[in-house]
Amino acid sequence: MATNIQLEEMFLRKKPARLLVHIKQADRDAYASNLAKKIDCTYAHTVKLLQKMQEHGLVEFNKDGRVKYISLTENGHNLATDFENLLFRSLAQRTEATTPETE
Repeated sequence: MATNIQLEEMFLRKKPARLLVHIKQADRDAYASNLAKKIDCTYAHTVKLLQKMQEHGLVEFNKDGRVKYISLTENGHNLATDFENLLFRSLAQRTEATTPETE
């Protein structure tokens, strides 16, 4: 398990990947302060990540009153789906490896 974590940290930064996945899952609750809590990150760092994602065409901001909601672009949605698939595949492999075989 430690090897999986080391590989994840080497190839992926956890917070941006988790942020994309949470935006995809959040639907209407996707706004910076809510997302910051979900990924265990400061508000300032979350906003900085979101701005970088916007620069790369992964997210869009939609203002409704005083709240800026975040939504995924088509590219952002595809990338978030890829991260979800990677995560679930990794979790399934871990579960299979730790589940004792029955005779």
